[in-house]
Amino acid sequence: MEPENPIFNIEEELKKLPNRPGVYIMHDERDEIIYVGKAVILKNRVRQYFQSSRGKSVKIQQMVERIRRFEYIVTDSELEALVLECNLIKEHRPKYNTMLKDDKGYPFIKVTLGEAFPRVLFSHTMKKDKNRYFGPYTSAGAVKDTIDLVKKLYRLRSCNRSLPKDIGKERPCLYYHIGQCQAPCQGYVSQEEYRKSIDEVLEFLNGNHAPVVKMLEEKMTQAADEMDFEKAIEYRDLIASVRHIAERQKITHGDGEDKDILALAMDENDAVVQVFFIREGKMIGRDHFYLQVAPHDTKPVILCSFIKQYYAGTPFVPRELVLETDIEDHELVEQWLTEKRGQKVYLRIPKKGTKEKLVELARENASIVLRQDRERIKREEGRTIGAVRELEKILGISDTVRMEAYDISNISGFESVGSMIVYEKGKPKRSDYRKFKIKNVQGPDDYASMEEVLTRRFTHGLEEKKELAEKNRSEELGSFSRFPDLILMDGGKGQVNVALRVLDRLHIDIPVCGMVKDDFHRTRGLYYQNEELPIDTHSESFKLITRIQDEAHRFAIEYHRSLRSKQQVHSLLDDIPGIGPARRKSLMRTFKSLEAIRDASLEELTNAESMNAASAQKVYDYFHASKENP
Repeated sequence: MEPENPIFNIEEELKKLPNRPGVYIMHDERDEIIYVGKAVILKNRVRQYFQSSRGKSVKIQQMVERIRRFEYIVTDSELEALVLECNLIKEHRPKYNTMLKDDKGYPFIKVTLGEAFPRVLFSHTMKKDKNRYFGPYTSAGAVKDTIDLVKKLYRLRSCNRSLPKDIGKERPCLYYHIGQCQAPCQGYVSQEEYRKSIDEVLEFLNGNHAPVVKMLEEKMTQAADEMDFEKAIEYRDLIASVRHIAERQKITHGDGEDKDILALAMDENDAVVQVFFIREGKMIGRDHFYLQVAPHDTKPVILCSFIKQYYAGTPFVPRELVLETDIEDHELVEQWLTEKRGQKVYLRIPKKGTKEKLVELARENASIVLRQDRERIKREEGRTIGAVRELEKILGISDTVRMEAYDISNISGFESVGSMIVYEKGKPKRSDYRKFKIKNVQGPDDYASMEEVLTRRFTHGLEEKKELAEKNRSEELGSFSRFPDLILMDGGKGQVNVALRVLDRLHIDIPVCGMVKDDFHRTRGLYYQNEELPIDTHSESFKLITRIQDEAHRFAIEYHRSLRSKQQVHSLLDDIPGIGPARRKSLMRTFKSLEAIRDASLEELTNAESMNAASAQKVYDYFHASKENP
């Protein structure tokens, strides 16, 4: 059945579709993107959605019923369409696409071979440059441990000095004095000798640990023979560290290639994809990923969606992806990954041998993760989405995704501040939290302060929405232009009426609910539409309300405390005659705290940045006079 839309006539627009490859984008009645797909021929593919529902999955039928308009982007090839589809799905996370639930980034070890005296560094990204990268690794802790071990073993530099240009310009650092750096910054090691150490590091990071263990064992034995037991213990600990790093690479594969092993387990609503990362024949780690799926999605469809989303965002593509089942668009995905890697990439579906056993192991691990986490996921959803649904039932509302709560903090009207916290799908979204310093209210007037906060928040939001609309970028909603589905006020009738008055003045329609407290400052009920509604104190919705209330209060108090602290610091330094803003900042920058300034000697104060003998004497006299005359 064709959805009605007086502006966008779907039947007419279908006739205009081109016989070209491209990407199509489906929108619902709120103009939100609900599906993104690619097509070899747009005209044929998009028309299929609006033809007879026979043969369509329930998921597709539900989606089609919600489509109010579609748009499309023509590309020169199906490969271009695939790349664009991946980017758009990652950007918009449409409801009806099979979605990877979490985007994970993996660390690398970077050896800066482009430098005369290379360093070994932790890196979040892998780039096409002169450096050598190892990874990606699944554990940031393991990467840091490995880098620390390599630096100790080979005494490599950690500094940012530009060598050899800066050789001899500064004194050697602490690492040289404790024997963990060869001090190339002083010219104590030649570039050739240092490069030999780097070559050994590359061997070590490639997994060749045996020569290092043998060398350390010889040094440990020699130290013990010379009765230098402290040194022997140090070598023993290094040997243990090397073996620990080697143990992380238990599974090996004889061909020495880079490959990822992928398998999945699924039930009616969720799927888990398990990935084994094999680099140069050694398994360096594994990880699992959750996907939200529809009941009729098949393994090939889910696995293909995962590959496109995951490898669109990772900087490293291995030579092989070993899969438990073949996927749709096999050749196209292989071509896309090949272009991304810059070398030929193969998708393999093994039927026997070592690779098939690895796939089976990955599938078994995915099943274990799905089974073990099913109850945890249900509990988490009960605490979050389930709690929101309970709250909706109490209030008689629906479609609540974003909630905002507000609180005011002051002490006798001093430095009044407001807090805005945001919960989405029952979880805090801290990136959208905002603080407000009350500007127009004198004294401890919580109602007037709240009115100022809400007016500023929603006025700013309306202005931001208008700017985005004028730039035709209405989809780029920020923390202010994205309005809540429910506002929670820390109080009862009075606070709710303040919020409703502000919203009415700005012509905004958002439900407002008050969190009513008893005489012991505990939540006893909800105030909504001039009525106090009871709430079960043992329910998940009550626990969610309590968490939101505590979080709004904590955030406001934290901001208020920081302002009070700054005020106290400034007032003390302001009282010192002849010490202006520049010198106050300089003193705090140098000494970090009032206590350090108070305890500083006259000489230390004189040597501080922007200070002279006269100003230092004034500061010294002020604090020491204070000590003598409390």
